[in-house]
Amino acid sequence: MPKANIKVNINDIGGSIAKQDERYIVKDNQFGNKLVLSSTLLEPNMSTSGHFHNGQEEVYFFIEGKGQMQLDNEFVKVEAGDVVPIHDGVFHKVTNLQDEDMYFVCVLGGYLWGFSEGFGRTSGVFEEVFAV
Repeated sequence: MPKANIKVNINDIGGSIAKQDERYIVKDNQFGNKLVLSSTLLEPNMSTSGHFHNGQEEVYFFIEGKGQMQLDNEFVKVEAGDVVPIHDGVFHKVTNLQDEDMYFVCVLGGYLWGFSEGFGRTSGVFEEVFAV
């Protein structure tokens, strides 16, 4: 079991880099056995990989920036201060619509992600659908 965290700052949730490319940096910090705090720093005019999770819900907290979130076939404007719950099985994707970085934090159940000792996401544990 990972070391217990008593408190983190919303601007730096700690943890380790789970994914990084020219679009974004995603950091995950596992709390206990079933809870993960994930942050994404999304580059200007870029989008996350659209995906959905069967058997898992999430909550997104938008901290900096403005953009758009796709929830299945619905598009919602998002900005700092917005909170968006993602229901089980709903396709979701975030797009940064500005020329500055966008930063958001997500809370999710980690037990479906198959965390290893280094908190890395393992393949085959969630379904991902990439937008074309």
